Amino acid sequence: SPRSTSSAVLRMADATAEAEASAEPKKEKFEFQAEVGRVMDLIINSLYSDKDIFLRELVSNAADACDKKRFLSITDDGAAAVQPEIKIRADPDAGTVTIEDSGVGMTRDELINNLGRIAQSGTRNFVQALGEGTADVNLIGQFGVGFYSAYLVADKVEVITKSMQPNSPQLKWESAAGQEFTIADDDASDDPIATSGTRIVLHLKDDSLQYMETGKIEELLKRSSEFIEFPINVWKETTEYKKVPDEEANKDLAEGEEPKMKTVPETKVGYEQMENAKPIWLRPPSEVTEDEYDEFYKGAFRASYDEPMKHTHFVLEGQIEAKAILYIPGMLPFELSKDMFDENARNIRLYVKRVFMNDKFDELMPRWLKFVSGVVDSDDLPLNVSREILQKSKVLSIINKRLVRKSLDMIREIADDEDESKYILFWYNFGKCLKVGIIEDDRNKKDIAPLLRFFSSKSGDEYTSLDQYVENMKEGQKKIFYVSGDGKEGAAMSPVVEKLTNRDYEVLYMAEPLDEIMIESLR
Repeated sequence: SPRSTSSAVLRMADATAEAEASAEPKKEKFEFQAEVGRVMDLIINSLYSDKDIFLRELVSNAADACDKKRFLSITDDGAAAVQPEIKIRADPDAGTVTIEDSGVGMTRDELINNLGRIAQSGTRNFVQALGEGTADVNLIGQFGVGFYSAYLVADKVEVITKSMQPNSPQLKWESAAGQEFTIADDDASDDPIATSGTRIVLHLKDDSLQYMETGKIEELLKRSSEFIEFPINVWKETTEYKKVPDEEANKDLAEGEEPKMKTVPETKVGYEQMENAKPIWLRPPSEVTEDEYDEFYKGAFRASYDEPMKHTHFVLEGQIEAKAILYIPGMLPFELSKDMFDENARNIRLYVKRVFMNDKFDELMPRWLKFVSGVVDSDDLPLNVSREILQKSKVLSIINKRLVRKSLDMIREIADDEDESKYILFWYNFGKCLKVGIIEDDRNKKDIAPLLRFFSSKSGDEYTSLDQYVENMKEGQKKIFYVSGDGKEGAAMSPVVEKLTNRDYEVLYMAEPLDEIMIESLR
């Protein structure tokens, strides 16, 4: 009958719906911890212009996961000893960017704890400072909350992961940045994770579609992740040209005649490994050649036409562990030629575990040494982000003292070189900076003073130093005589000079406006 037929159809429809529902993995819902929600709200609603940091943070996390897997592979005989790697794919059709690593992966509990809660107490300071506008979002990764930088560019994030623990299922974490996230089994996925690892899929916001361009992804990787020690593979389309027989031109080809060829483009898509630069500061100085030091300087500091005058490569040990390389440029950096305290001249680059973090810490180096370029890589910077806290940080103070000492050592080595022209060139380029050091750096001015150079009534066209002046003082002379003037010639014309030179005293010429303030600071 019609009724029994329709009820049978209804039962079949219900059964089909139930089967489909049971086929779909069950999603468990969880609420974010309050602090996580606060971080996400601040990031999503912020007006930060530097969205680029999301890639650095997620690649850094991926590298940490690879590092953990490598460590466990060494300590666990059962673990696969395959080199972990990182893959990045921009998909314009889907509107996504995917960052995948073959690292340690996560269990269900780790997904909840790592992505749904904030463990570090210091993070509350970060959240507070972020809300007050005093935090630097650039340092988000130091708080263990770098993952949430994904929401700078994405309105929905999926995390597919499989732990390297035995018999671990593939899981899918998902959140559209509200108050909650879901976790579901993902074993039926069309794209299973082979051994272990994590795949993060970012569904990009409309104002972040520029990150779907492979060129943009590569540019960001070169800037901030070039020293990651695991292979980074980027999905890209490449065009190659190959020669093939020209069928049209070969229609009337005589027997034995060479077939005519034509060149045709062939487009290939797939992962291509980026060239990872080896961070030379991690190598023993004895293994690095002078050419390698020079090439690193030219590449890292965009100084392709400059030959550094001096470099030093050293390790900080004790309270703080860090590795560093410093350079004294061969010529005045362009930005400092206009303004010796140009705020955009940021030449000390701070890395944490080989990942570029910042070059804006004025506390790392006093401004009179702004001309020194270098890299500092520390594994144990504190989890502090606001400028106020950083300024009080012992870590930056310890690093600062060591960088200043090493910079002074380099300058002394140039001054002691048999080729006096080297220090004359240094003084011509950077002498003003040392004078500012005398004025501003009470702690180091005694070490800077012997490096100062002056013209004097007895030096002619040569420079003299304070040590040389004291060495040549007349018997019984207790004071250093100096005179200020507009340039060397202007100072030499002072009536006081004539009186003193008639009595065979040497007079130093303070030929620049800065000299008067500087010499007062030395008294």
